[in-house]
Amino acid sequence: MLNYIWSGLIIGSLLFALTVDTQELVENRFRNDTPLPVALEIDEGYAPDARRQPVRIRIDSTPYAQMYGGDAVPEGTYSGTLVQTREGRKIEFSTDADLPEPLATIQSYHATDDNPALRGTLSSLTASPGTEQLRAAVQFEPVRFRKLRNIAQAALNFAETAASLALSLIGILGLMLGLVKIGEEAGLIEALTGIVQPLLNPLFPNVPRDHPALANISLNLLANVFGLGNAATPLGIKAMEDLQDLNPSDDTATDDMVMLLALNTSSVQLVPPSLLVAIMGLQINQLFFSITLATLFSTIAGILGTLALHRVPYFRATSPHRSDDASETPSA
Repeated sequence: MLNYIWSGLIIGSLLFALTVDTQELVENRFRNDTPLPVALEIDEGYAPDARRQPVRIRIDSTPYAQMYGGDAVPEGTYSGTLVQTREGRKIEFSTDADLPEPLATIQSYHATDDNPALRGTLSSLTASPGTEQLRAAVQFEPVRFRKLRNIAQAALNFAETAASLALSLIGILGLMLGLVKIGEEAGLIEALTGIVQPLLNPLFPNVPRDHPALANISLNLLANVFGLGNAATPLGIKAMEDLQDLNPSDDTATDDMVMLLALNTSSVQLVPPSLLVAIMGLQINQLFFSITLATLFSTIAGILGTLALHRVPYFRATSPHRSDDASETPSA
């Protein structure tokens, strides 16, 4: 079911992006084929042989509004650089320029790690050496299928993040599982299980004291306590299978199975999860107290909520153990 939900979300996001991109192309929102009139101010005078010259770029609000529409108004003057190469003349806006829309979107669309500035090709530029004010028009690179490009870029970025996290988790999990194996060989896990089991008996009243389900439940909870979510999963599945052996019904969960699910959902963690350790490193120590406090209160809330639901008449009537006991009790 979860796969269908994810598939629906992906298809829905792609359809939404395609709709927005098509609308932008039909409306020609970014004026891909229309140059924007600008004025260039050069304090030292225009130098035809200079490769780079600092300039002030002035954009009049009237032609800007006629070209792009909307309520965004340019500040008037922006600092930038005039770049002259064999391919032609270009201008680069300063990276800290507060550009109005849609220039800000054009900048983010074409920004790279090496050059995040807004760039455009100059046309209609005629100037004599030493001229301090130039009139020209700037043609920006076209913007097409912006939303689809963002989705594809986000998918690639998260794929890279997932790969790096997976590699870093190998070392973290190896360390954690190695410590658990050392504790198991030293008898520490068995000792902790013996301490935890008396606390679990009141929460699982339908499980016999020497049943293997209690041992698996104890190991599952201890794995969660030590932040070993990957190790806790198979132990939790095994504990559920043991509880199902005690279940008189094949299609209804018992109170003990519901309690185990609540404890796993809100388990107390003394050691931060290995995934957070891989992401944050030593900075995870700042969250130690918060994680412990949050999971402690969530576990208490889960236990109290489960015990309260056990007393609701509807759930009491559908509980396999209670219905089985009621069927064995002779009527008056």
